[in-house]
Amino acid sequence: MFEITVSLFCITLTILCVYLLIRLKKAEKEKQIVETNFQIIENKINTLQLDNIEGKLNPHLFKNILNSIQSHAYQTYFAMDKLANVLDYILYESRHKFVTPKEEVEFALNLIEINKIKISPLFELKVKTKIQENETLYEQAILAPLISIDLIENAFKHADLQSSDAFIAIVFELKDNVFSLTVSNKISESTPIKKDKSGIGSKTLQQRLSIIYKENFSLERFSEGDVYFAHLKINLLEHKAKMLDIR
Repeated sequence: MFEITVSLFCITLTILCVYLLIRLKKAEKEKQIVETNFQIIENKINTLQLDNIEGKLNPHLFKNILNSIQSHAYQTYFAMDKLANVLDYILYESRHKFVTPKEEVEFALNLIEINKIKISPLFELKVKTKIQENETLYEQAILAPLISIDLIENAFKHADLQSSDAFIAIVFELKDNVFSLTVSNKISESTPIKKDKSGIGSKTLQQRLSIIYKENFSLERFSEGDVYFAHLKINLLEHKAKMLDIR
């Protein structure tokens, strides 16, 4: 009986060792994949070139995001995948004068997912997309790339991301050929909105919109109590009609 018990113990121990060895090899392989992806993404970040009027992002923004991803290992795969999509969009798609509303919204949603890694589990983040996908302009290249970054960045920058009673609400809408982005957030007492010197910047966003869409857009920014609102609306159909008239 003792010999049987010893034999079973040895067999169990052997199986456990084999299992742990397999898990260890798998973990090492996953680590190598993460390190490779990290290097690829870091190389992409280093190739970012700033272009004020075209609204390229500051590479330091992504350096900070990358550091955040590293400190949250359990979200690494998911966050890196989103970050890779964001970088591809900035490096390639944003070189075009216009992108489709669908592409811009998908990019913005990826950016939001990356920023979620920095917030407390109790923080309230609401994101809605009210998109009529049968809209004729939904998949037409008529929207300026990276047009949504400034409003989204400001919300994450000026909200207290670790507070349970703070919030950010983001709504994308495409209805009757009008693209709208509404962003609101509870302002952090420690970082009141005074100046915006990073990213595209408020003034540059206004300048881009004025140059591209002229009178076919509106951009409102205002505070009510401790809540900050930003609302962008672009009449894509009117803009397209004027583009055709020019041609």
